[in-house]
Amino acid sequence: CKDSTSKISATIVTRGLLLLSLMRVEPGFAIAEQTPYDLQVFVEKLATGFKVQASYIAPVSQCEAYAFLTDYEDVKTIPGIVESKVRRRTGNRVTVERLIEERILLFPVQIRSEVEFTELPNQGVNFIQTKGDSKAYSGTWRLQPNEKGVTVRYASIIEPDSVIPSGVIEYFMRNNIRRSFEMMAAGMERNRDSLSLACR
Repeated sequence: CKDSTSKISATIVTRGLLLLSLMRVEPGFAIAEQTPYDLQVFVEKLATGFKVQASYIAPVSQCEAYAFLTDYEDVKTIPGIVESKVRRRTGNRVTVERLIEERILLFPVQIRSEVEFTELPNQGVNFIQTKGDSKAYSGTWRLQPNEKGVTVRYASIIEPDSVIPSGVIEYFMRNNIRRSFEMMAAGMERNRDSLSLACR
């Protein structure tokens, strides 16, 4: 009888703990379930800026994803970019001038930059700001095929200009940047037909 009572008590306690743990993690699971493209975004605050890592799975080929990343002047598919012009091409290096506009909280933010991209055909690109409003900006895009299409990986270090309050930048990094990657993934999928033409 004691054994039976102990087993019942242990079962009740176990189920109670399980229920509490599910209540704590349920919002995380809900976000994961609702996140299309298996999107993952990590933002780490550094002493002078931010480290950003992101990945998503797009239902396109490796070549199509590469065509998307290297279509530097198609500003419709990249959130926040309102102007993007190729200024120079030398071998596999491309210099692009860009104007980015964002509204963060009540602050309108406008950032001009000149970024040099080093193309790695069908593998991705490396990039570094050569001049612009940010103190520093550099990183990589990498592409890896899988059974669902292609995994797109992004990594960068961003050191914003001190004119913009760090709290405002941090708010954007933690609240808006996920949406930007979602829209890029959706842009890859939406433009697949035109991207495939570049791969023929």
